[in-house]
Amino acid sequence: MDRSSGVIMHISSLPGKYGIGTFGEEAYKFGDFLKEAGQKYWQILPLGPTSFGDSPYQSFSAFAGNPYFIDFDLLRKDGLLEKEDYESVDFGSNEEDIDYGIIFQNKMKVLRKAYENSKSKDIKELKLFTEEDAWLDDYALYMSVKNSFDLRSWQTWDEDIRLRKPEAMFKYKEELKDDISYWKFLQFEFFKQWTKLKTYLNELGIEIIGDMPIYVAEDSADVWANPDAFMLDKETLRPLKVAGCPPDIFSATGQLWGNPIYDWNHMEKDHYKWWIDRIRQSFKIYDVLRIDHFKGFESYWSIPYGDKTAENGEWVKGPGIKVFNAIKDALGDVNIIAEDLGTLTEETIKLRNDTGYPGMKILTFAFDSDYNNPFLPHNYDKNFIVYTGTHDNDTVRGWMEKTGEKEYVEKAIEYLKLTEEEGYSWGFIRSAWSSVADIAIAQMQDFLDLGNSARMNLPSTLGINWRWRMKARAYDNKLAKRMKEMTKIYGRYVEEDKRL
Repeated sequence: MDRSSGVIMHISSLPGKYGIGTFGEEAYKFGDFLKEAGQKYWQILPLGPTSFGDSPYQSFSAFAGNPYFIDFDLLRKDGLLEKEDYESVDFGSNEEDIDYGIIFQNKMKVLRKAYENSKSKDIKELKLFTEEDAWLDDYALYMSVKNSFDLRSWQTWDEDIRLRKPEAMFKYKEELKDDISYWKFLQFEFFKQWTKLKTYLNELGIEIIGDMPIYVAEDSADVWANPDAFMLDKETLRPLKVAGCPPDIFSATGQLWGNPIYDWNHMEKDHYKWWIDRIRQSFKIYDVLRIDHFKGFESYWSIPYGDKTAENGEWVKGPGIKVFNAIKDALGDVNIIAEDLGTLTEETIKLRNDTGYPGMKILTFAFDSDYNNPFLPHNYDKNFIVYTGTHDNDTVRGWMEKTGEKEYVEKAIEYLKLTEEEGYSWGFIRSAWSSVADIAIAQMQDFLDLGNSARMNLPSTLGINWRWRMKARAYDNKLAKRMKEMTKIYGRYVEEDKRL
């Protein structure tokens, strides 16, 4: 990867009139801003359809897209909506906060209207799209059946369809034919709008860094449709083991994530086909892919299903380099970032080095120990992505004000030579940009010098996360100029003729 830089901000955080960021006008404007600011990368969070808790890391599908991001104005241009269908609808009153309850209730109603209007049109691309990918049939049927069971988890459905018995599959496909078409229509519009936006961004010289959770949700089309790929009881399809983290100094009982564990032995027998399909789909959507919890490929914490804590888990060896060799054999060299945060073992470091994938450095992690801390810039190698922070971290300003560890803040001020005149957020950005790491990325909140109220996610909490939105007109030419100047100073600016 060439020396360069970028911004991390999810699509949901874009400003706009309809309650949540979309693939519409504001996304194109933000792309223009990134080009003006001399940035090469726009990093976003997973784009999958979200479930309970609204986390993009717990999705109904590892292949599908989130219909919340479909833009109404673009649907209107295609003749599928009228302005009066959505302009007076309540999508929330706070321009800096997403009300997911209102979005779920009201946005989906408008999208259903667009679907009904599509029936009178001959959309040839829609027919081609629905014939293209096998995952779409499973996902559309899954969502349709889920709705017929009042959105309950597939584990609580009637046994015949829960176990995918042939007669039940036929029955529900017939009974829910229209609803299945609706869910396919939403995916068509999602990918149509996203592909057009991504093409525009790529033509500006901007690449999209996407994000992939290593695990999938138990309540997902992935587990329901591919039970052999997971550690499930083969008769009941209940999970045998689930994922998490062991007890540590931060949590006496560990972290119980609850995601089903992969049956890696089965996956090896079919040459990791499911993973290859997942990676292939991801590179239809993104230019670069960050894989979350990379350590889980080397070894993972396996917890008995039904346990209330992670204490009774055990470390189990993962597939290691074999899965990545299979991906390379099938897809060639792909641009992957290994999220290698947390306690790293020698085995995990070796796996990352064997793949050649760059790892990650987080600047706000750098000041809780001595000068051997691997997150301090003088300890970096080139093959890393340095972040001021990610979606799981506080903003720089929030960290400075809320960390509660005064000595860490004082160490950061001393080491990074922070001044109030420059601004503490910009001092962190300068330090990331000036490091030897190939790529430097900062949260948009840090460029805007926002505090803790703009934090995207506080892990292990519910109801307060994934809600931040950038104010309309929060960024301008002055900010773009400052970003571009810093990017040029530290050799991260990609000259115009190399970007196109």
